[in-house]
Amino acid sequence: MKVRYKYFNFYICAVDSMLNKCKQYEKYQDRDVLRESCGVFGIISTTNDIVDYIYNGIFSLQHRGQDGAGIATILRNENLDGDAKINIKKGADFVSRVFENFDFSLLRGNLGVGSVRYPTVGQSRDEDAQPFYVENIREGLAIAHNGNLVNYKQLREELVKEGFNFISDGDAEIILHAVSRELKKNDNIFEAIKQTMRKIEGAYSDVIATGRGELIAFRDPHAIRPLVWAIERNPITNNEITSIIVASESVAFDINNKSNSIEFMGELMPGELLLVKNENNKININKKVILNPADTQKKHCMFEYVYFSRPDSKVDKNKYVYDIRVKLGEELAKIMPIDADIIIPVPDTARPAADGYSKISNIPVKEGLIKNRYIPRTFIMPSQDKREDGVRLKFNTINSVIKNKKIILIDDSIVRGTTLKKIINLLKQNGAKEVHVRITAPPIIAPCFYGIDMANHKQLIAYKYNQDIEKIRKEIGADSLAYQTIDQLIKSINLPKSDLCLACLNNEYPTKEAQRIANEMKKVNNNKERYYE
Repeated sequence: MKVRYKYFNFYICAVDSMLNKCKQYEKYQDRDVLRESCGVFGIISTTNDIVDYIYNGIFSLQHRGQDGAGIATILRNENLDGDAKINIKKGADFVSRVFENFDFSLLRGNLGVGSVRYPTVGQSRDEDAQPFYVENIREGLAIAHNGNLVNYKQLREELVKEGFNFISDGDAEIILHAVSRELKKNDNIFEAIKQTMRKIEGAYSDVIATGRGELIAFRDPHAIRPLVWAIERNPITNNEITSIIVASESVAFDINNKSNSIEFMGELMPGELLLVKNENNKININKKVILNPADTQKKHCMFEYVYFSRPDSKVDKNKYVYDIRVKLGEELAKIMPIDADIIIPVPDTARPAADGYSKISNIPVKEGLIKNRYIPRTFIMPSQDKREDGVRLKFNTINSVIKNKKIILIDDSIVRGTTLKKIINLLKQNGAKEVHVRITAPPIIAPCFYGIDMANHKQLIAYKYNQDIEKIRKEIGADSLAYQTIDQLIKSINLPKSDLCLACLNNEYPTKEAQRIANEMKKVNNNKERYYE
């Protein structure tokens, strides 16, 4: 019997009164720190105890977004003759804060999705936190989205004209309504998602849970943002499949792999869709590329390897991000050596690269910079003077380590240069004799439209100075400055150049509209933070 969608329970985090007071102040966002847009998690299981999996999974993905978190679960009658119930809990905060003192029994179910979010589109409000849902399609749909749509504005205007209502400013809700529109026309999921893909441009790695008991995962034609999947088997028989899990990174599987029963299966391919159903307590998997081969081409975001992904995540089946970052440091030491006393990484992502640089140069790595991990990437300060102290709030020096030392400062990238300039000044104020900067990514010369929060040429110091390294060096106050080359970057990642999105490094975009916008808008003085809006 067809399951009827009848009940919808919606839990929104209460906003602390002090936070409400702080909203009168300008929000400080350090634009020299790169930000990812989201992390997603999805699971379907033969049990009703999945909420712990989702919570653990999005907790492990907290680095991908710190401005929103949420979980949606679906509980279906085992005999398929009752009602499906979708429960959602979400809010604009860290995972731990959103779910603090929450009764997880309210999220009981055998199917669900979860999200952490940073807003490359939209704001930091409860309404913009994911997952999003609709009630009237397939007994309910709940979506978690990672990525960014280049044709965001056009799609939203089109959907509004067709009568779709929006409660947020985010692009996740756009994809949800776009999928809903196609499912109204064609009940076949593969065909509906295919038609959706043909109408949206950008990066998207998404998971959807339906009231009919289906887990849907799909990836854009270029697989720009990551999406991996795993199989969990019965730990006793090691044969029967009990769960299918999808996530932005493999660390979300590791944190749940208590019985060593979860097997990492690799990444979804460009334009691929994974459809999983629980039929009579048996997991049924259907997985295929739904676009024509001519319309798909890997263009993995190189910053996932350099900065965004956790170092303990696996990529390309058997490679660890950590090993790639060590290799980046090694290659940088080979092409850009410098005589110095110690190597200091900018915490935390540059540590593996510092180890690699040390391996080649035989210069020791020291912890000369200490980061306050309790300062989030986005935080509220009540005055301009206090906002100016942002770097001192985040970093402190160990003076006995750096005093009178020639330092090689390793970092993963330079966006505007403002944060790095302050770090160099901090080191020198506290006794460093020289600071030589080495950057594991090449110069960033173009904006990203695919989910990284650097969407305007005016933000980029390398574009401002036309990649003149000496001018950049003087601007940030370093004694010397050297970047990774694109060729050495590709060598370190160990993928063909054709499989990587290097648009922010070479102004060559994998999608047409992004290329058009980038080419046109850099010719004019535009004050918008994001051109495509």
